[in-house]
This record gives sequence, C-alpha cells and structure tokens, in this order.
Amino acid sequence: MSVNDEYDFSKYYTRPNKDNKPDMVNHPPHYQSESGIEVIDVIDDFVDDPASYYKGNIIKYVLRYEKKGGVEDLEKARWYLNKLIAYLSVKED
Repeated sequence: MSVNDEYDFSKYYTRPNKDNKPDMVNHPPHYQSESGIEVIDVIDDFVDDPASYYKGNIIKYVLRYEKKGGVEDLEKARWYLNKLIAYLSVKED
C-alpha cells in the first residue's frame, strides 16, 4: 500500500488551472502517460523509500529557483514538501 492510498492529495491538485493551461506544478503533462498515469504515482508505488526522493527534489528546486524556474520552482519544492509531510504522517500512524 502506498502513501497515495492512505492520504488524500486532492487538496494539493488543481487540474487544469482556471486559464485551462497545463498545471506545471501539480500535474505537468510531460510526467503523465497517455492514459493519465503520473510518474510520481509509479515512484510512490515502487520505491521503498519515497521520502528520500521527495527530499532530493525539495533540495533541487530550492537550489535552482534563482537560475532557472523562479517562483514555479519554489512551488514545486513546496509540492514535494507537502508530499513528504503527508508520507511521514501516514508512516507514523
């Protein structure tokens, strides 16, 4: 059973946004299969320690935001921080 089965992430998802543009923070289309499966869901189901993956992405997006993605990268870091908090909350129960 994965964190996705135990925790409702819908409060973090907005699909698509009000301008009907792709949501590049919560559901970037380049990380979805044609059937709608998202890479993060596969990672959550197959990786023994998704917390390490989340932490690595938090670090990546915080360190690069000034040179690459700006506020969007900080939003991505926050998204992974929310996933990490949710994962640890479920794991502690």
